[in-house]
Amino acid sequence: MPTPISPRLAAIVRALPLRPGLRVLEIGCGPGAAARAVLERIGDGRVLAIDRSAKAIGQALAGSGASLAGGRLEFRRIAVEDLVLEDGEARYDLAFAVRVGALDGRHPETAERALARIRAALTPQGRLFVDGGAPLREIRLSAQRRSI
Repeated sequence: MPTPISPRLAAIVRALPLRPGLRVLEIGCGPGAAARAVLERIGDGRVLAIDRSAKAIGQALAGSGASLAGGRLEFRRIAVEDLVLEDGEARYDLAFAVRVGALDGRHPETAERALARIRAALTPQGRLFVDGGAPLREIRLSAQRRSI
């Protein structure tokens, strides 16, 4: 059974500038509730949701059966600072993260590497949103773009 989305997470998803056709990367997806909610809002778009925890990915897969069937939702077990897109995988338009230590200041030692990996996974106009605003704040990547 899918994990229900909390009011806080629902507010974060509503705050994202989503539109049909977007390719969205969720960083630190946990049991997948936000990824499924985003998928509902992007029509024929695609969501890649990642988490470093095998348990979280297992929960996300278990709760997403119907959503996975269409091929527009994928879960991968990988830490954001190790993220590399697969050969031939198109870059993403938007990324978001909720309670991810490398992006919210709890693990500053991994922040630079995580941001470099996110930049590489996003299109040149790609945008990154993290919790901590009202309810989100955007991390501007354009001024920081460089190769890894």
